[in-house]
Amino acid sequence: MAKWLKLGKIFDPTKIQNIHWMKSHAQGPHTLIFDNFVRVYFSCRPFPDDKGKFVSYTGYVDLNRNNLFEIINISKTPILPLGEKGTFDEFGIYPTSVIRDKEEIIAYYGGWTRCDSVPWDVAIGMAISKDGGNTFEKVGKGGPILSYSPDEPFIVSGPKIRKYNNKYYLFYISGKKWILSNNKPEPVYQIRLATSKDGYNWDKENRNLIETKLNENECQASPDVIYSNGKYHMFFCYKDGLDYRNKNGSYRVGYAYSEDLINWIRDDNNVGIDVSETGWDSEMMGYPHVFELDGNIYMLYFGNSFGKEGFGIAKLIDAL
Repeated sequence: MAKWLKLGKIFDPTKIQNIHWMKSHAQGPHTLIFDNFVRVYFSCRPFPDDKGKFVSYTGYVDLNRNNLFEIINISKTPILPLGEKGTFDEFGIYPTSVIRDKEEIIAYYGGWTRCDSVPWDVAIGMAISKDGGNTFEKVGKGGPILSYSPDEPFIVSGPKIRKYNNKYYLFYISGKKWILSNNKPEPVYQIRLATSKDGYNWDKENRNLIETKLNENECQASPDVIYSNGKYHMFFCYKDGLDYRNKNGSYRVGYAYSEDLINWIRDDNNVGIDVSETGWDSEMMGYPHVFELDGNIYMLYFGNSFGKEGFGIAKLIDAL
């Protein structure tokens, strides 16, 4: 059984001054390892506009590799601009996952647009950095590289990129249906997979990877995969599709394992981590990101209120 030791909260965007686009939330943390520091990309929000509407940007913090609680740099600008009027990412860049590819760094991100009958929709975009991951340029004219299809009609989002055996694996989520809660539409989404030889052209599996546990309206997100001891291990989060703005139904971390990256066995009893009794992650744990660093395995995750006050870290203290 996996066992994680919570080390504490690392970053709180509500305490940052003089960065107008970073006033709350630090969602979807994802690392990029450098020689002397660990860069954590995350999505944040400025204050809402005069109509109460939010947008989302992706920035980063650089952590001292020898002391992950020491912040040595914060991005001064978002890594990507919001899309132009009418484009799929006009209102948000969230979440973002990155991978090194020779001299470049490739980012896959969820691009948000606003809708009428439902609040929003999402597709997955791609961008490339040639300056070490400080800034990125969208591929082509900035359209999505993974979007809606007959089997996935809405909410294609939450990309997590990995590369195994010279093949790219893009784990993501797609919408299953919209349901009403107090006359408000809420989406139901589950984990999916696409593979690619070049990182540009993708073949979808067109099926859910992880069985549901709570009920038929369970939502799943942030499927992050790591290889250890002869197996692939997926840490993800899940919540109730209707009653999730409370401690009982909100995001928890789940676990599944696989020998081939295609067929997964869910085993939440061995996840080894849960919400705390009190504090910043006592009601919610979401969007886990698992990474190896200097012989240890760590998990980043956001806390209460969908990461409104930041993300924290846990360390694996027992083998996967």
